[in-house]
Amino acid sequence: MPVPAPNLNPDFNVVRLSHVEYNVRDLAASRAFYVDTLGLQITHETEDAIYLRAMEERGHHCIHLIKSDAASVGVLGFKVWDDADLDRLSDFFTERRLPVEWIEKPFFGRILRSRDPWGIPLEFYAKMKRLAPIHQIYALYRGVKPLRIDHFNMFSSDVDASVNFYNDMGFRVTEYTEDSETGRLWAAWMHRKGGVHDIAFTNGIGPRLHHSAFWVPTPLNIIDLLDLMSTTGYVANIERGPGRHGISNAFFLYVRDPDGHRIEIYCSDYQTVDPPPFYTEQIDEINTTTTHTVWSFFN
Repeated sequence: MPVPAPNLNPDFNVVRLSHVEYNVRDLAASRAFYVDTLGLQITHETEDAIYLRAMEERGHHCIHLIKSDAASVGVLGFKVWDDADLDRLSDFFTERRLPVEWIEKPFFGRILRSRDPWGIPLEFYAKMKRLAPIHQIYALYRGVKPLRIDHFNMFSSDVDASVNFYNDMGFRVTEYTEDSETGRLWAAWMHRKGGVHDIAFTNGIGPRLHHSAFWVPTPLNIIDLLDLMSTTGYVANIERGPGRHGISNAFFLYVRDPDGHRIEIYCSDYQTVDPPPFYTEQIDEINTTTTHTVWSFFN
């Protein structure tokens, strides 16, 4: 078994993933895509930034779009249980000789900014401005009707090392694939919130974000989005799918925003709240037909 024993009692409690910061070149084009097409809700807007949340979320935002000269990912954000967890996280990064910075941003309490050993920028907070619920204001639903941000997927040049580092932080492996010849991990899915994953790592050139994902109620939401995108000038932004993942069993669609940031629309995965190990031990080879995808259009 190539995965480490789960760390069930880390010194701090990372609750879940929370938000992503995207630098975009054309804020108006991004607004049209994320708001008018995907259906995210604007919570705050300035000349050079837009904050968005999904329909079930009470936190101020899950996406922060920032006007920039070049498209890039700014930071991946995570919520912790309370402020004391931030101090313990600071010790965790300091002990590993990773940078620690306390920063201030609108709509947050204290924020701890650091990075993992491969350079992925991370920030953690306990308090974000809470907004009134909107999940039963059905007149607001549009596009794919996104309910919440679900996960990040990243490329790593050393998946084993990435899994060990995040395992130390309390992320638990739910599924994995390994190279049957070397015994090394090819990909791994890790969670905090009880779904298949909050974060995933795939072997590749990194550090690099492959996609951020949003959870929707049913596969029909994805079909509706395809109808909308195909008739509103976004056919070229449909990258892959719809399809059915092998690992997670989720129904999925990958689309690209105007700057090329990849967004997955995702539903129907399984829960992983039972005590670990949860992973399917027989799924251990990278070349099996259904390991990653059962079926898909535009493979």
